[in-house]
Amino acid sequence: MRRALVAEDDPDIVELLTHYLATDGWAVDARADGRQALELLRQGPYELLILDLQLPGMDGLAVCAEARRDPKTRPIPIVMLTARGDEADRIVGLEMGADDYVVKPFSPKELVARVRALFRRIDRNGEEQAVLTFAGLVVDPTRHTVTWDGEAVHLTAKEFALLVALLEAKGRVLSRQALLENVWGYSYAEGTRTVDVHVRRLREKIPGLAPFILTVKSMGYRLAEA
Repeated sequence: MRRALVAEDDPDIVELLTHYLATDGWAVDARADGRQALELLRQGPYELLILDLQLPGMDGLAVCAEARRDPKTRPIPIVMLTARGDEADRIVGLEMGADDYVVKPFSPKELVARVRALFRRIDRNGEEQAVLTFAGLVVDPTRHTVTWDGEAVHLTAKEFALLVALLEAKGRVLSRQALLENVWGYSYAEGTRTVDVHVRRLREKIPGLAPFILTVKSMGYRLAEA
């Protein structure tokens, strides 16, 4: 059974999330303090972190940043819970490495759907997938590894899925809506900003690839020919 950690200081939300995640097959632990949640995450093993931005002890942005700095916790998918007015914090959270966010008040069924979509590309059915190459880039979808000129590149689950989608498109333009549906598994009003943030993170993490990731005005993104 997969294990999820919920970092949230509202006991009603914790109870709700625990119930719906457990119904979906998750074993759930919870902490109301950010520092305690980070410590428990490091002890692991966890396969999902649901992280509220407003936490005592250490806020969610700091927890996210620390989780992404630690090689042990770096690969763990993170879904942030944010208040409706915290758009700036949501964008900062995505830039720090969160894979997705859900705005309060939210439907627990929506959150579970987001989690399922998040793992849709992580979970593979056992078949070996072809290694993808582009210029100095080597991507192994089966082993979830990325290198540029032989140097390892560490990506979050969504960054990796986005990179694979761009490579598989082979130069075709992918609209933001198409990326939301294919990479995130759903579409929602604020999603285009999420796509833009993840593209920016890809460019920052793989500077050699950045000139090849082209923005197509009013449409989306594509890879230029190497």
